[in-house]
Amino acid sequence: MNKRERLYAAIRKQKVDRPPIALWRHFPGDDLDSEKLARRVVEFQRQYDFDFVKVTPAASYVAEMYGGGLHDAGNREGTRTHTRRVINDWRDWQDIQPIPDDHPVFKREYDAIQRIRQELGKDVPIMQTIFSPLSCARTLAGDRLIQDLREHPGELQRALHALGTTMERFAFNATYAGADSLFLATQVASRDVLTPEESRAFGQAYNLTLINELRGHVDFVLLHVHGENIYYEHLFKYPVQIVNWHDRKTPPTLQEGKRLFDGAVAGGIDEWGVLQTTPDAVRAQVQDALAQTDGIGLIVAAGCVIPMDTPEENIRAARAAVEL
Repeated sequence: MNKRERLYAAIRKQKVDRPPIALWRHFPGDDLDSEKLARRVVEFQRQYDFDFVKVTPAASYVAEMYGGGLHDAGNREGTRTHTRRVINDWRDWQDIQPIPDDHPVFKREYDAIQRIRQELGKDVPIMQTIFSPLSCARTLAGDRLIQDLREHPGELQRALHALGTTMERFAFNATYAGADSLFLATQVASRDVLTPEESRAFGQAYNLTLINELRGHVDFVLLHVHGENIYYEHLFKYPVQIVNWHDRKTPPTLQEGKRLFDGAVAGGIDEWGVLQTTPDAVRAQVQDALAQTDGIGLIVAAGCVIPMDTPEENIRAARAAVEL
């Protein structure tokens, strides 16, 4: 099977010659230049030969689009830190409007995807990263989001609609450039952050609107659920084809997730723990993921981006483990 056949068979829970695998990471600094980002993504793919390419744009690109101040955090994850938030008062939500298609960030990411597609050809599936509207709002507001959500829900809901439109435009921009699929990240669907009622009203409602707008325009959507104590009971009912979460840190297990979700589960690797230890430990964890799922309906992946200094031999061990 080629990469595309293998990935799409896994999504349909059909037998595969081996489970598909992909890992992804940030490229801080280079991700602010389309040519440099494309080159690094292509180099990473050619080095490890994954079954799809998940493109990770500059961390907090949503804040960049709305005028936030950012700089490299110098951490192992490769994210940026905020020097100036977009939202500093609840009234600031009134200024959030959909970003126009000709914004420089749209152009940068379009060019990056186009370059990646040209270099890798049509046989490698390419996935672009977008964020749920509420995750975008958290990026803009930081810790004050929950206070505004509870004290000024109407202002926030209007802004969430605008942010959803921005993400929809960003997604279509990626597909026009050559992306096949989308990585939809939600970062606040956790009991540690929201009540069940808040998660449904401010998270799920806008997530489903965005997903439904994208259906029929992309081959598939991977839902990434970031954090612990997640609301998987309703998230795993979303009309998406793949779900990815920190299965080594928080319920459900891969085995339970496969039972609860109709599509493919992506995970099995603890990116901050086992992936940083030894090749033998990495191989054992991948084999455990295969055992939990019988290798059907599984995409071997990490819970999120892998640290930039992850040992090369450990990444190669994960890649080789699916061949066994």
